[in-house]
Amino acid sequence: MVPPSSSRDPSPPPSWFTPKRLLIIFCVINMINYVDRGAIASNGVNGSSETCDDKGICKSGSGIQGEFDLTNFQDGLLSSAFMVGLLVASPIFASLAKSYNPFRLIGVGLSVWTLSVAGCASAFSFWFIAICRMLVGVGEASFISLAAPFIDDNAPVSQKTAWLAMFYMCIPTGIALGYVYGGYVGGHFHWRYAFWGEALLMLPFAVFGFLVKPLQLKGFSPVESKKALASVETVSSVTDDSKASKLDGRMLVGGDGIIADELSKTSKSESIHNILNQLSRFAKDMKVLLVDKVYVVNVFGYIAYNFVIGAYSYWGPKAGYNIYHMKSADMLFGGVTIVCGILGTISGGFILDRMGATISNAFILLSGATFLGAISCFSAFCLRSLYGFIVLFAVGELLVFATQAPVNYVCLHCVRPSLRPLSMAISTVSIHIFGDVPSSPLVGILQVSSFTSELVWACILCGRLVDIH
Repeated sequence: MVPPSSSRDPSPPPSWFTPKRLLIIFCVINMINYVDRGAIASNGVNGSSETCDDKGICKSGSGIQGEFDLTNFQDGLLSSAFMVGLLVASPIFASLAKSYNPFRLIGVGLSVWTLSVAGCASAFSFWFIAICRMLVGVGEASFISLAAPFIDDNAPVSQKTAWLAMFYMCIPTGIALGYVYGGYVGGHFHWRYAFWGEALLMLPFAVFGFLVKPLQLKGFSPVESKKALASVETVSSVTDDSKASKLDGRMLVGGDGIIADELSKTSKSESIHNILNQLSRFAKDMKVLLVDKVYVVNVFGYIAYNFVIGAYSYWGPKAGYNIYHMKSADMLFGGVTIVCGILGTISGGFILDRMGATISNAFILLSGATFLGAISCFSAFCLRSLYGFIVLFAVGELLVFATQAPVNYVCLHCVRPSLRPLSMAISTVSIHIFGDVPSSPLVGILQVSSFTSELVWACILCGRLVDIH
């Protein structure tokens, strides 16, 4: 018989570990993740290569690029190397959530993240820091896949999308803080101290993931009960087998009569069987996701959204400089994006909650915001007035960023609870592989003039609208 205590769900978390505190903790962790992305792209951390003038006088390089004498290609690889680990590990962590406690998996991921960032701080070569950046992505993968389902489970029914909006608001805020943080620390101290600071900030949360009584996601049976049941079944089978075992000179384990090499073979076969079961379960879950029309359409729209945002983040300031001859295009575009990113993301979440957080209402909001946002952004680049451009572009960005919370709400609620971590993982993988990663070079090929470039972006935004309908 299974002991009664092992068959029950885990006891509730401590009274101090309230849903609001969980949201705050996850928002801070998400902020630190994106501070790291902003920091490695900042001039203080990333630095510059050595330059020489016509007279042969050379100015030494700075930051990572200067210290390791990196080419522009190598330098570019460092900023995107984390994507490799993120894209590979996200589905793995999502699948492991069915066999291991998801809260503990977040602790594992944050521990890998902390050690990897510390490795960046102590790097001695390009390849070492590149590998560490990939492992940073591995560490981030567990959090990206599992944090949103935890927030959705613990949020009040009337504020689910608003809570998701607060979580995703940390993306533009974190990147902006990362630029400032990396520039200041790298400029006044050394680029390595920026990474040491990030590791120290994340360390308490990594420890927290192991020390606190773990929460459980909805749709997942308690892992402790599975382990208890498995151990009881193992003991039962061992007792039955021991009656028929005979002593033949080989080493025995304890007094049960279990032969050591037979036990070793059994454990190996069980390990192989478990791996095959995991792969089979992953294949079945993927099939369910791929035949879910709502999920597929939503992800296609999200890909188009990230394609536009990725192209804009690189080509937007250049287009603004060429069209309006802005002296500080980076500061203007960056400032507008930060403010509109924060306000737009939060507004989208609160508006959907006021409408009633349902998938149909989410699609209505996505369609309206995308359509009006595309018109505003396209019209902004058609104006000759700089001030008119700023106003229309700000309105367009507010509307476009308002889709962030609703689109992730659909990802979570169009599938059954046990598939939510995998749905978030596959969504993350898809939007990066097909969205923001290839967008900058493709738009660079397509644009013949600034007007043509903006026409391409507007068509992509309209394409997202068609996907949503």
